Amino acid sequence: MIYPVLLPNIRATYGMSLSMAGLLLTALWLAYALGQLPAGVLADRVGEGRIMMISSLVSVGMVLLIVSAQSVPILFVATVLFGLTTALYGVARFTSLSSLYPKHDGAAIGMTMGAGDMGNTLLPPIAAFVATAFAWQYSLGLAVPMFALTAVGLWIFVPAQTSDSTAVESVSLDTIRYVFSEIGQPAILVMATIQILIYCVWQALTGLYPTYLIEIKGFHPTTASAVFGFFFALGVVVKPLSGTAYDRFGAQKPLRGMLTVLVFALTALPFVEGFWGVVLVTIPLSGVLGYSAITLTFMTGGLADDVQNTGLGALRTTYMAVGALSPTLVGTLAEWGYFDEAFFLLAALTVIALVVSLRITAEY
Repeated sequence: MIYPVLLPNIRATYGMSLSMAGLLLTALWLAYALGQLPAGVLADRVGEGRIMMISSLVSVGMVLLIVSAQSVPILFVATVLFGLTTALYGVARFTSLSSLYPKHDGAAIGMTMGAGDMGNTLLPPIAAFVATAFAWQYSLGLAVPMFALTAVGLWIFVPAQTSDSTAVESVSLDTIRYVFSEIGQPAILVMATIQILIYCVWQALTGLYPTYLIEIKGFHPTTASAVFGFFFALGVVVKPLSGTAYDRFGAQKPLRGMLTVLVFALTALPFVEGFWGVVLVTIPLSGVLGYSAITLTFMTGGLADDVQNTGLGALRTTYMAVGALSPTLVGTLAEWGYFDEAFFLLAALTVIALVVSLRITAEY
């Protein structure tokens, strides 16, 4: 989430247009998406704890490659490699939590994702300050020691293999059929559809919200990054509450309520003016941060143990690959002078997800 805050600085350094900046975010998240399936397969075979530690270590080198990039092509290549290495972490963290806390997996996943939003709250404004005082490369460089410390923590505290089951031994046609039969369960397909739609909204909103506040609302970059940090600070509360609500009430009511609020917030955003107006509408916008604590917990728990990482990896590759296109689309609309209208498009996607959520039954 440092990337969106630094987009204005990166654009200035490399002379990028808004559409090119959106494409950079698409490259990052598309690489992250494509890495999910192989990451899931590796986690089933190598172990969740091991694969997360490897991801953290290799990501150190990728960050160093990004900050030393001397041209746009090298920046794009380094960004893609960073997306692939961090993808190794993506699946294993959900399946390991689901295995370690089977009776409270919604709360565990929600709390962990909320803790991640603490970083999303603190790092963007810090990155904006460092970029203003020195250079944007130093802002990303802050991640290097953090990744290294994370790798040490994973090695010490997280079991190498958190699941009790034995993974499917080989990739064969029967194995592929088995994985697709798990993914093809009607309940999981409903959740996956909602996940795809709202992930597109999440991707575009988080990727270009600071730029929108600067370009359209006239905010100073530091102010925009502070609002962006506030957005994620709300996620520290929203995500654990969403996960706990799922454990207590199921997916139906919490998810529908969250999507309804999000529709109104996205529709209202282009009409609000001034700092406090934006802050007020940012509060309901943070609902987009909480939906995944419900959808991902449900999908993780609904897959068979022996292909849980592989199945979730396939699902994450699908919805992330689709969602990765949304920053480019919104960036292009912004360049054409339709930045405000792009949020109406995101609201329309949320309405579709809300309609799909009507297929969620009480027992989900």
